[in-house]
Amino acid sequence: MITTANRLNTVEEYYFSSKLREVRQLASEGKPIINMGIGSPDLAPSKAVIDAVALAIQDENAHGYQSYQGLPELRSSMAAFYKNNFQVELNPNTEILPLMGSKEGIMHISLAFLNEGDQVLIPNPGYPTYTSVTNLVGAEAVYYDLAEANNWEPDFEALEKLDLSKVKLMWIGYPHMPTGARGSLQLFENLVAFAKKHQILLVNDNPYSFVLNDKPMSLLQIEGAKDVALELNSLSKTFNMAGWRVGMVSGNAELIDAVLKVKSNMDSGMFFGIQKGAIEALKSDQSWFDSMNEIYKRRRVLTEQLAEKLGCTVYKEGVGLFVWAKLPEGIQSAEKFIDQILHEKYIFIAPGTIFGSNGEGYIRFALCVKEEKVQEAIDRFLPNPSEGEALGN
Repeated sequence: MITTANRLNTVEEYYFSSKLREVRQLASEGKPIINMGIGSPDLAPSKAVIDAVALAIQDENAHGYQSYQGLPELRSSMAAFYKNNFQVELNPNTEILPLMGSKEGIMHISLAFLNEGDQVLIPNPGYPTYTSVTNLVGAEAVYYDLAEANNWEPDFEALEKLDLSKVKLMWIGYPHMPTGARGSLQLFENLVAFAKKHQILLVNDNPYSFVLNDKPMSLLQIEGAKDVALELNSLSKTFNMAGWRVGMVSGNAELIDAVLKVKSNMDSGMFFGIQKGAIEALKSDQSWFDSMNEIYKRRRVLTEQLAEKLGCTVYKEGVGLFVWAKLPEGIQSAEKFIDQILHEKYIFIAPGTIFGSNGEGYIRFALCVKEEKVQEAIDRFLPNPSEGEALGN
């Protein structure tokens, strides 16, 4: 019998990978599933992006291997995007590395900087991939608490009480996933100071800045951040290009070069046509963001109504692609709660527990469902005389 590597004992199948099989099975049985669990944009990229890709396919250079660092004009477009939107100056030749999605960057960064036994500060709640990748490379996850009482921001007094002697890397992500907490430049200043004090590589995962957020920020805006920080970004949510797999990592040349050493051994460059589409997307002006956010605003209003129909309390300060809500008083298990809704009302919502123990008691709705479908979900909870009161009422 061929055995698997020991590292697979440290991870489980990604929650959405397994749960969506259950959701698809229900759909195949004819159940009218409304999927509000996963943040995969249902909207299309702009026509200009689609046209750019269609034209690029005809280029004689489109079908060969591409540079590990991406087209020079793609890196220049990424640098211009950071300059225009964050007032951050980046050298496109040395301080930006295009990625096949920012999720790829989590693995590359971890492989580039972590040795077995190194410790990693991971937010609780936070993106589950931080933990799984940490485990896969043989490092040790050390969780730091985020709580609603502190606006889902780190407690620096608690952090300073930890034994940080083995901590090599710290993951943050603002706007925060799953809660939608905005963060602030003051928070970023405090984080950079903390990272410098303890010689920790600080990595900000920043794919949600432009969704329902009137004050986009970058960690790299903070003076001296490049000394200790990298930032991941993505075109997935901002430009509706999730399946295209286009992201970037930015920071000082030495740090970027270390990531490139890993990446260049793991792929053979991004498809030429996708790079051309990404270049066009990065040229988008404010009207693109405004048009997307008008749609998401309407969806958020309806989704908050749905959450309140379930008796939940919405975190109103949240931005980004999700609505984060606290379960009704007395309900202990988020997973049991969402399973009941899935099997009785055929609506899939993400339980907060998949993002960490501090997600217990919360659920997350994705704004990736058309308004009429959200309204249909609301209508499924209207009182039915034959059934009595609906769930959550």
